[in-house]
Amino acid sequence: MKLARIGEFNKEKPVVIDEDGNYRDLSSIIKDFNPNTLNFNTIEEIKKIKIKDLPILNKNLRVGSCVSNPSKFIGIGLNFRDHAIEQNMPIPKEPIIFSKFTSSLSGPNDNIEIPKNSVNTDWEVEIGFVIGKTAKYVSEENAMQHVLGFFLVNDVSERHFQKKKGGGWDKGKGFDTFGPIGPFILTSDELPDHQNLNMFLDVNGERMQTGNTKEMIFNITQLVSYMSHCMTLLPGDICCTGTPPGVGENMKPPRFLKGGEEVTLGIDKLGEQRHKVINNF
Repeated sequence: MKLARIGEFNKEKPVVIDEDGNYRDLSSIIKDFNPNTLNFNTIEEIKKIKIKDLPILNKNLRVGSCVSNPSKFIGIGLNFRDHAIEQNMPIPKEPIIFSKFTSSLSGPNDNIEIPKNSVNTDWEVEIGFVIGKTAKYVSEENAMQHVLGFFLVNDVSERHFQKKKGGGWDKGKGFDTFGPIGPFILTSDELPDHQNLNMFLDVNGERMQTGNTKEMIFNITQLVSYMSHCMTLLPGDICCTGTPPGVGENMKPPRFLKGGEEVTLGIDKLGEQRHKVINNF
């Protein structure tokens, strides 16, 4: 099942995408896809509905972030073997966890805004997932019982703020528009091969990143279990899980977003994003 939110910012409606790609309006049944509704009970209720009886919304409407108001937006750093090699960094022995501020969330085709005083805004294609059941001290064996679904993420990052401003990755990860997610959530029952998906990212039509989720150092089940031993994961919480090689900071010479570029990214079965990069400062 594909779940999305479409409409103007802060006025999005929850939809299910049917087999023909139509946006079927769920707002008469649930108000939004947020921590109150992103759970397995909601999924079961939607499955009981005759999807073809739901109203069709205009395909030209803006697509919003596929999750609204999560309590946590967690990131995992340096989680691809080939990316660690690219950075001349040792393979992490445990997951590197950081936070992206929830105010960074944006839609899959919204503009990416270069922050004021930015000098090193970079791109990162990643697979994300959303929690559908409270997870606290869960085992790897039971971890997938807590994952409601998967989606595409661009973990936009300002490297100068991330690495040169006194420590702590968070300050370079959470600017407005730095968390485009979607276009949709694909429920986990329809993506059993989530650890073998091709990924790409282009800037102005030039291929920058190519990868596959099989290169993740810590897979999804390991991440869910590990994080649940560090914090309680709640329904609606989201996580992006690391990026393959090809980020701008590792190019020779480094290349960063300045404004005016078009960034396109995608993952098998999880759709694509297309962003215009703007600089208002």
